Amino acid sequence: MIFEKYYSEVVDVLDKIKNTQSRKIADAAEQVAKTIENDGIIYIFGCGHSHLIGLDCFYRAGGLANVCAMLDTDLMLHNGAAKSSKIEKMSGIAESIFERYCLTKNDTLFIISTSGKNAVPCEMAQIARQNGIPNISVVSGAYFTDKTANAKLYECSDMYIDNCVPHGDAVMDIEGSSVKFGSVSTAASSFILQSVLLEGAQKAAEKGVEVPIYKSGNVDGGAEYNKKLIKEYLPRIKHL
Repeated sequence: MIFEKYYSEVVDVLDKIKNTQSRKIADAAEQVAKTIENDGIIYIFGCGHSHLIGLDCFYRAGGLANVCAMLDTDLMLHNGAAKSSKIEKMSGIAESIFERYCLTKNDTLFIISTSGKNAVPCEMAQIARQNGIPNISVVSGAYFTDKTANAKLYECSDMYIDNCVPHGDAVMDIEGSSVKFGSVSTAASSFILQSVLLEGAQKAAEKGVEVPIYKSGNVDGGAEYNKKLIKEYLPRIKHL
């Protein structure tokens, strides 16, 4: 069955990440631990489907409470998917988004873009660097040789992690079609971010820092437990 082949392809990408990106995941986790220790906020930004990675880590049961997904309607799919793809390629958009979130030098910014070639994510990294905000990108090395890009995210960022996604994202061949099917970038990038946050939380905890983690609101006492965290971060996290 084709889903079994797809399963193998997804696992293969995750294995490549584990085998080639472990050092970078550990380095990024050190930055996350530092952010937790300094009572900073971890921001996650992406356009189009890449914004799903931020949502996956934001206000999440078993997730860090000091995570803020940067969600701009014009760059998300629900308010015009084709429009968002065009806007992502426009220069001059990132600055106004960056300014709305009021990042500080105690914070960390993750930027997700598999192709790493569009204007908004590249300019977001450049602006963060100009303002002294530590920033880490998650990109695919398969696009590094792309000569159509004016800028490349991995070069604009302080550091990058390769999500090992193939050029074009899709990995499956469907009989009767010349177009590949079955994307893997969401699974790959989500695995990376969750791994970095887990490692970072562990490193902070080992230093005696109290790590702010949400419980599920659907377990006994979970909602009451979370109220304290929400009250603490409500003034600082835009979408709470």
